[in-house]
Amino acid sequence: MSRAATILVGGEVTAPLKVLDEPLSFWGGFDSATGLIIDRHHPQFGDRLTGLAVHLPASRGSSSASSVLVEAVRAHTAPAALLLATPDQILLLGALVAYELYGRGPTVVLLETSHPIAERHPDPWPETRLTVTARGELQLHPSGARETQEE
Repeated sequence: MSRAATILVGGEVTAPLKVLDEPLSFWGGFDSATGLIIDRHHPQFGDRLTGLAVHLPASRGSSSASSVLVEAVRAHTAPAALLLATPDQILLLGALVAYELYGRGPTVVLLETSHPIAERHPDPWPETRLTVTARGELQLHPSGARETQEE
């Protein structure tokens, strides 16, 4: 099986999957104190990202997003993983600093463009858990499913 993703920072993780409909700015669009999307213009305004594997079709915003991500890790409100369709040095920096300061943070994953998570939009997998293996393979676990589906 070819790798579906490249882990940029962090390691193996299993968390509920959340596919965002639009790009999100962590600076001004995400509240590190609550883990909520606070951008009133975002289609998923009010959704909590804490502990989720969040697919970002792209990111937007300022270099301050890295400090917002670090603060969310400190406050235990950060996503468990960030699945990126395109590289984002700002979010990667935030995750690296969080690991350095707190010994934890979100796993940051760069998806291959051919992976179904990168292609499907919006959220096609409600109640689905995602596992990112140490080898960069993504496994989807639909709600109630007994067997692992490998993509």
